[in-house]
Amino acid sequence: MTVPRNDPTAASSSDRRPLHERIAADLRDEIMSGDLPPGGKLPSTVKLKERFDASSATVQKALQLLKEEGLAVGRAGSAVTVREHRQRTMRPASYMAPAPSGEPYRWLTETSKLGTHPHSTLLDVTETVPPTDVAARLGLGEGRTAILRRQILTLDGEPVELVASYYPADIARSTPLTERRKIRGGTPALLAELGFPPRRSVDRVSARVPTQEQTAALLLPGNLPVLRTLRVVLSNAERPIEATVMVKAGHLYELQYEFTPE
Repeated sequence: MTVPRNDPTAASSSDRRPLHERIAADLRDEIMSGDLPPGGKLPSTVKLKERFDASSATVQKALQLLKEEGLAVGRAGSAVTVREHRQRTMRPASYMAPAPSGEPYRWLTETSKLGTHPHSTLLDVTETVPPTDVAARLGLGEGRTAILRRQILTLDGEPVELVASYYPADIARSTPLTERRKIRGGTPALLAELGFPPRRSVDRVSARVPTQEQTAALLLPGNLPVLRTLRVVLSNAERPIEATVMVKAGHLYELQYEFTPE
């Protein structure tokens, strides 16, 4: 049975979330799909009370959730509006190729085209045993180490992505990959200079409940899921040269992939 989009009570009997969370979920979906456009007003409290058969207090709790999530803005006594640029579309393919000589890392140049001010902050560089799924993508045996470079990416001063990149130790040792400093042009350019040009990238994307570290680093509200991308970059002869775990807020970002028939 198909539940009409404008009938919030039809499926409520099986939804055990508090009513204000259900109201926020429906409005969030309409914001992210564009039914409620950036800069537009959300329905009035009166209309939301009628639509969801809810009290004023419950409606206000739902709107407060959306404000805390960065999807809506407004003050008491004024209309609540959808935040401009509420959701950004990221195109992973545009970041894979090495940057031209002397140019910044492609993520910085590509995201600046969106009219934003991007920045990357290097958090740590160390040699460590990677997580099991990362080790498998890199073809590392049990207990084998990799060079880890962790950074956080921001747009207009807001944290948007937590990035952990792992490199096989036999490739990274005695190179700038082990140094605690930024790499001009990004790691794709350096890997190409080292004789390991990126040829193919494979992503695995999942939605997960954020960890404590992710919640703190990305300033995440509530218990909304994050998008976790595990990317392995392959060079000549399908050799894995990098595996990166990227985590971003699921309610603020979407990923765009383009395909051609095989």
